[in-house]
Amino acid sequence: MCLAIPGKIISITDEDNALLRTARVSFGGIVKEISLAGVPEAKLGDYVIVHAGFALARLDEQEAQRVFTTLRQMEESSR
Repeated sequence: MCLAIPGKIISITDEDNALLRTARVSFGGIVKEISLAGVPEAKLGDYVIVHAGFALARLDEQEAQRVFTTLRQMEESSR
């Protein structure tokens, strides 16, 4: 099973080369460098679904918030 997590793009590098574009993505305060090669339309402030260091798709903020709520509920129910 794979798990992809939503995160918010807070900065983008290599804007001119779609294959080398990377972004710093925030996952609730944890920031990771992510490849944007698979999501060339992603822009600053977008939410993206990330798996294994690669953005797989853009996600609207409302859907990202629903995922965050579900993850929090899962964490609380496991206590």
